[in-house]
Amino acid sequence: MTRKITRFIAAAALVGGLTATPALAGGSFSVTLNPQNAEQQHLMRAGLIAAAVANDLGKQGGIKQNGFGNAAGILQNGFANHGIVYQDGNGHNGTLQQHGNNNSYGLFQFGRNTNGHVVQNGHGQTGTTFQFGW
Repeated sequence: MTRKITRFIAAAALVGGLTATPALAGGSFSVTLNPQNAEQQHLMRAGLIAAAVANDLGKQGGIKQNGFGNAAGILQNGFANHGIVYQDGNGHNGTLQQHGNNNSYGLFQFGRNTNGHVVQNGHGQTGTTFQFGW
């Protein structure tokens, strides 16, 4: 029984060592959330508005950057669009384009060196992307 436990621990340490190596080299991952019904859409829009108010952004949203070497942009064509690009860390690159009316989106980048570019075409779309870089 002890040999099985020792082998299991050795295998876990080997796998843990293999998965930690790429993280040291740098990288990122993203999570995108899109509402599946009207109730979820209203809830996400309310959350994005709350995030804008908490970060002193305007009615249409805006850009908030904490760190160095970040680049961000928002382009809105249409009416009643709301967009946020929030960057916390260094070396992020993020853009949001909204074409149409009543769209809402939040791009949130944390850590370092993430790239996120979102385009919304149409009317009444909502979504959020969270990116984490190391």
